[in-house]
Amino acid sequence: MTPPLVLDIDGTLTRADGEHGIDPRVFEPIRAWPEPVVIATGKAFPFPVALCQFLGVEERVIAENGGIVYAEEELAVNGDRDAADAVVRAFRERGYDLGWDGPDLVNRWRETEIAARLTVPGAALREVAAEAGLEVVDTGYAFHVKDASITKGEGIETMAQLLDRRPDEFVAVGDSENDVSTFEVVGESYAVANADDAARDAADHVTDGVHAAGTMEVLDRLR
Repeated sequence: MTPPLVLDIDGTLTRADGEHGIDPRVFEPIRAWPEPVVIATGKAFPFPVALCQFLGVEERVIAENGGIVYAEEELAVNGDRDAADAVVRAFRERGYDLGWDGPDLVNRWRETEIAARLTVPGAALREVAAEAGLEVVDTGYAFHVKDASITKGEGIETMAQLLDRRPDEFVAVGDSENDVSTFEVVGESYAVANADDAARDAADHVTDGVHAAGTMEVLDRLR
């Protein structure tokens, strides 16, 4: 029986050739998948919603590392970004910024966390976040300043309730430490070959292919 899916975006559906964007090879198999497909990401809410719309699939989304969950026309927002904003202010008082050039489109629509570019001093950011009781998660694409109690895994549990499913019915594919909590609650998990050590150690399987090629490998196997 084909299982419902949980798919990360960056590093999991993306191209492996150094170019930005989703690998177009994943479009058709995701669109044709007979069971629910959940897009679970650290990105702000509008990005996975737009991806679902362009893919032509139902909008079943976990955004901001579990901070926002949307499915079946129900929206759950877990927490707010006030504490993360306070961390950013303290970080700037120490002479740093978030590292984004021009208008900050990474954080413009965020509601529950703040993301900094990986070029900023991570140790200093973690120190400031810890003083405020928050954590910093490295997704391989950004540092996310967030409440440690909010995770993708908890987002999956909420999503499963909205879809009248059990979390262990899902199969998940991801690539970084923010996917570990997802891997802990689903029935089967795959880390793509480019995944960080935390994701690889937590996953049930590691693919041979990197990025979207690894995800395609999983989809072919499950079909």
